[in-house]
Amino acid sequence: MRQMSVNQFRGQLKSAVDDAVSSHEPLRVTRRGGADFVVLGASDWERDQETLHVLENRSLMRQIARSLETHRAGAGYRPTPEELDEIDRV
Repeated sequence: MRQMSVNQFRGQLKSAVDDAVSSHEPLRVTRRGGADFVVLGASDWERDQETLHVLENRSLMRQIARSLETHRAGAGYRPTPEELDEIDRV
């Protein structure tokens, strides 16, 4: 994670924000007298929130674990060539 002081951030506000959004890399802004804060793009924040939702959902995590076991065992569902063609068209 990149880091800069709040004074640097103030002086480079537009470019710092543009870089955080375009690079998808969060920017930590440090302050001597207060708590640090992080700048990141809205789409990155939403992605992280979705990831946290899945990780916090025990039922989904169990489904993912079972799916991985099935995949490793080679015992999962195998789509037909027609179904694969239909997926490729999406």
